[in-house]
Amino acid sequence: MTHPTDIRREGRRPALLDLYSCAGGAAMGYHRAGFEVTGVDIVPRPRYPFPHRQGDALDVLAELIASGEIRRFDIAHASPPCQKGCALTVGTNTSRGWGGAHVDLVAPTRELLDASGLPYVIEQPNGKAVIRKDLSLCGEMFGLGVVRHRNFELGGWTASRPVHPKHRGRVRGWRHGKYFDGPYVAAYGSGGGKATVAEMQTAMGIDWTDVREELTEAIPPAFSEWIGRAFLTRVSASWEVAA
Repeated sequence: MTHPTDIRREGRRPALLDLYSCAGGAAMGYHRAGFEVTGVDIVPRPRYPFPHRQGDALDVLAELIASGEIRRFDIAHASPPCQKGCALTVGTNTSRGWGGAHVDLVAPTRELLDASGLPYVIEQPNGKAVIRKDLSLCGEMFGLGVVRHRNFELGGWTASRPVHPKHRGRVRGWRHGKYFDGPYVAAYGSGGGKATVAEMQTAMGIDWTDVREELTEAIPPAFSEWIGRAFLTRVSASWEVAA
């Protein structure tokens, strides 16, 4: 792994590996925080806004570790499909997740990330997928039009938990035959008052894809921008200690 002081000496942007990338919601946030991002996904993602490699995330990560190319990166982000633990999304990021019995992709992803030597972030929605909830982020923390609760496990580094503000109201849509209005749109599924593509784009701050499936799986860039800046702040602190 490249030491943080090498980043400063080389005068380059820190490099981030974005596993199970989907269309780049997380990637855009990290880019805005100052990272050079490379994505990996099992299917083509022509709207992904940065360099992208098609392939199974676990296979690609294992290859990078075996070849030593993993040292090109300073941190990794992974959003393993959550079919096993979450009923809201099905995921498309690896061929291993399809079929009648969904497998747990979090554990093998964590195992390889630990072996990589990189600091990392694993993201999951609320549900049964087992990760440490080192950070829990909500759209209300960033003034977004979605709630979009997401949990993040931080490997090899730490960050303080932000305060979770009280929600301003309900998520708009039908619930058990009754329609509720509210300041947030339902950025998942379709029907039942769910958000339109345009509404999801506006609510999450994503304008480079108009594919519903990609939008429903994405995390708002504001989330990963916050995490990226927190990581760089911690790295900068280590620079001061090393100086």
